Amino acid sequence: MAGGTGFSPSCVIVEDGFNTNNNNNNVSSGVEERLKDSDQLGQLGDGKPPRHPSVVRHSVSTERLPLPVDSDFDLGIVGESEYMPMMIRSGSCAEKGSKEYMEDEHICIDNLLEHLDRVEGLPSLGAFYGVFDGHGGTDAASYVRKNILKFIIEDPQFPGCLKKAIRNAYLKADQAFVEDSSVDISSGTTALTTLVFGRLMVVANAGDCRAVLGKRGKAIELSNDHKPNSIPERCRIEQLGGVIYDGYLNGQLSVSRALGDWHMKGSKGSGCPLSAEPELQEILLMEDDEFLIMGCDGLWDVMSSQCAVTIARKELMIHNDPERCSRELVREALKRSTRDNLTVIVICFSPDPPPWIEIQSQMGHRRSISSEGLNYLKGILDGNS
Repeated sequence: MAGGTGFSPSCVIVEDGFNTNNNNNNVSSGVEERLKDSDQLGQLGDGKPPRHPSVVRHSVSTERLPLPVDSDFDLGIVGESEYMPMMIRSGSCAEKGSKEYMEDEHICIDNLLEHLDRVEGLPSLGAFYGVFDGHGGTDAASYVRKNILKFIIEDPQFPGCLKKAIRNAYLKADQAFVEDSSVDISSGTTALTTLVFGRLMVVANAGDCRAVLGKRGKAIELSNDHKPNSIPERCRIEQLGGVIYDGYLNGQLSVSRALGDWHMKGSKGSGCPLSAEPELQEILLMEDDEFLIMGCDGLWDVMSSQCAVTIARKELMIHNDPERCSRELVREALKRSTRDNLTVIVICFSPDPPPWIEIQSQMGHRRSISSEGLNYLKGILDGNS
């Protein structure tokens, strides 16, 4: 997580953690044979071309997914007098950048109800988004993009307990991937998803993609970057018998959580230091919550969270177009010489552009600046550094 940002006291946030020592998901003997036979064993496969390389992509799912039969539920948090976002709209942009191949995948669904067969008991406002940063090929990223929402909806905990359903879906997607004989199980992907249900928003992350909330000009990070050298991840890795060489997990991978990469997980499955376990943040959206930026590490390698929020807010005030805004963030990252693929999604929670930030003045020659104005100024200075 980048320094200088934190959670706003006005955000209702619930953090969740789960024990990754689950021995029920070991790899079958057939998968072990595939691991032994794979010529990618113990290697990242950075030079291997993906199956579907592309330069620029905008991804929107069009599949309709069935809803479990028992779908009646009550979130229990939205009342008539409480704030509710008027609408949800998004834009995305993806470019391969300076890399030879494009290995990112993403998904944008602004109206979740259109993708469900049954709508009883669901809030009228729902959306789903995901950024999947692949490595060692595109198989893992493509598989997770196509299946993660289905696994969430099919989980018995959905929709009554969204966090548990999402957590289970990540682990199930990881296990289902290794059992699919049509994919290269040595490929891997990070996974960052956002599910909006009415006023409730759940962000889940495994890897180094990042979700940042724009709150009246202030950047609120809703995910942690899972790098091997971060203190919590280093402790977890070492407790599970893993080692870190020059910032790489077991000398091979620059992230400490990912789906796929079964050449590293092997028969240890969920007991491996490389974990598919997501971290989750749950918040209730407020009136000051203007937009959410979801991006792969190609963006955050060259830009702070506050800088991205400042750029996005300025763009939205000018044209109020989240897709143009995402393209501007990608363009700025390329101008700063990012060395990775780039994928950015900008999600707006209102049909209106963000309001202008006013600098408040007092009597005489004394001047004061609002907290929003101070954050805006910090973002400008950061962007020029």
